[in-house]
Amino acid sequence: MLGSSPTASDEGVDSVPMPIVLIDQDSDSNATIVQLSFGDRLGALIDTMKALKDLGLEVSKGTVSTEGSVTQTKFFITRRGTGRKVEDPDLLERIRLTIINNLLKYHPESSEQLAMGEAFGIKAPEKKLDIDIATHIHVTDDGPKRSLLSIETADRPGLLLEIIKIMADININVESAEIDTEGLVAKDKFHVSYRGAALNDSLSQVLINCLRYYLRRPETDEDSY
Repeated sequence: MLGSSPTASDEGVDSVPMPIVLIDQDSDSNATIVQLSFGDRLGALIDTMKALKDLGLEVSKGTVSTEGSVTQTKFFITRRGTGRKVEDPDLLERIRLTIINNLLKYHPESSEQLAMGEAFGIKAPEKKLDIDIATHIHVTDDGPKRSLLSIETADRPGLLLEIIKIMADININVESAEIDTEGLVAKDKFHVSYRGAALNDSLSQVLINCLRYYLRRPETDEDSY
């Protein structure tokens, strides 16, 4: 149906649903939850489950729900051998990129709505995000022992790993994360702490400044992913 419809060439980017990949580390204590939606165009995602298993993961449960015209698929995944949720940032980024690459492979029309579409898709996104305008970084209190770091910025490969590395460089501990890719935009949340306590104002500002400096660079270094 895609590409063969006589009206397909007349349809603009607005007719292509927003692809969303969400990696949730908070909702389940035993598993990492991966949620994927692309309008009503996703099927059983057998190939996506196989690709996750090829990363050494087990899909312990899968659910499908529909909200309006959007079908949401959730996978509950654990590491093979340990049965525990995924904590390794490198593996979390590989999960994210694997799912996006599968989306580009089996739904090539998604490439014009994804940052990775420029390199790997059949059609690059028509609009480019201004990084300065698209980037928002906030640190808020989330109790006495941790803070909530919220980042919204233009998506690109290696983004998650670099964010984690920047925090490690200034000794900030990441306790959990929610990694959300919505089309061209990455919307990530991290529960963080410093020596077992929430970040104070000065450290929060240091973190924000470091992240802003990195995110305003034109591209991620190749050796970071």
